[in-house]
Amino acid sequence: QVQLVESGGGLVQAGGSLRLPCAASGRTFSSYHMAWFRQAPGKEREFVAGISSTSRTDYTNSVKGRFTISRDNAKNTVYLQLNSLKPEDTAVYYCAATTTCCRYYYVDMNYWGTGTLVTVSS
Repeated sequence: QVQLVESGGGLVQAGGSLRLPCAASGRTFSSYHMAWFRQAPGKEREFVAGISSTSRTDYTNSVKGRFTISRDNAKNTVYLQLNSLKPEDTAVYYCAATTTCCRYYYVDMNYWGTGTLVTVSS
């Protein structure tokens, strides 16, 4: 069993930055492939970024060059660095863990956090 807790969300102006940590419980964190998803109001949850157990990363096209996913296995934490934020990045950001490498489909996620809200003002 893995419990995920996101933090770091908030209100930021367009062009600003945020860092979202996701703290995981359990001693097997390093074996999980981790991902960030987001859900904007009235829209479906979408994949944002993923990092495998070997730290191979993947991003959706709209965030490439702006967002960076990383992990610190010693701290059982995965991070999402959000730079050059745009109003369209406004969403609840969810952390997820999966044993399925490395396609990061919603249905493959085994565990979810409860989300943290990011609001980007124009």
